Amino acid sequence: MRMTQKNKNGVVYLSFPELERIAGLRHLFSTRKGGVSRGEFSQMNFSFTRGDDPEAVRENYRRISEVLGYQGRLDVFVTSYQTHTVNIRRVSVLDSGKGVTRERDYRDIDGLITNERGLVLTTFHADCTPLYFVDEAHHAIGLAHSGWRGTVNDMAGEMVRRMGKEFGTAPSDLVCAIGPCICGACYEVGRDVYDAFEKKWGREELHRYISKEEDRETLETAVFHLSPNLPEGKYLLDLRNANLRNLEKAGVPRQKVAVTNYCTKENPALLFSHRAQGEKRGNLAAFLTLA
Repeated sequence: MRMTQKNKNGVVYLSFPELERIAGLRHLFSTRKGGVSRGEFSQMNFSFTRGDDPEAVRENYRRISEVLGYQGRLDVFVTSYQTHTVNIRRVSVLDSGKGVTRERDYRDIDGLITNERGLVLTTFHADCTPLYFVDEAHHAIGLAHSGWRGTVNDMAGEMVRRMGKEFGTAPSDLVCAIGPCICGACYEVGRDVYDAFEKKWGREELHRYISKEEDRETLETAVFHLSPNLPEGKYLLDLRNANLRNLEKAGVPRQKVAVTNYCTKENPALLFSHRAQGEKRGNLAAFLTLA
């Protein structure tokens, strides 16, 4: 099902109908619209480290807090510290506010999980994939950042397994969502990326997910697209399909995974994209909470 674009108090955001139906759960993916940041950060930037006015960034968080039903409180957020790893941190009330109202005492964390209410898990994006995990049976959630490095190293599977270890989550318990990222038609990568996937997945497995331009049957599931229009040694990588494959390999039923219809690069007025805007941009964010 497609994501829905919504507007609350002037804040424009994206959400998954599949997740909205779950009682006690709130989530969203931010857009550029509805914040107070200016210039290249306009309007809704969530990074304190890219040169934006810190007061503007805090106001952007305050507005998201209002949308999520937390009355503008900033101490509910817990943020990742992303370095393209597959490291995961279980967070608790002791982590409240880290990354927003106080410094984080951890590094190299691209995934967050919790079973506590009142914490807003937060990850940052500008082409890389946000992955949402919800276990209704055990009242647990997870949120992850997965670029090509996280994807080749199976961040999706690591999240499923870690939630199983911490909360007793079975893969079949999960409802998952793959959020806005750069799409397979826009994400050109080099041979080094292709080789990394081949090394991790194995040649035979990877070749099941390669589509040539004329092969229409495999386009829907292809992870790598080959085309004569690409420069030599270049490929088109589909992060959505790669993460979908990883979730299925981890045991999550396909019918329980929602996949975005939004590409960050194709929507520059709505979404930040590193490939479209380079370093002169803000950061989008994914949010997930047990309210």
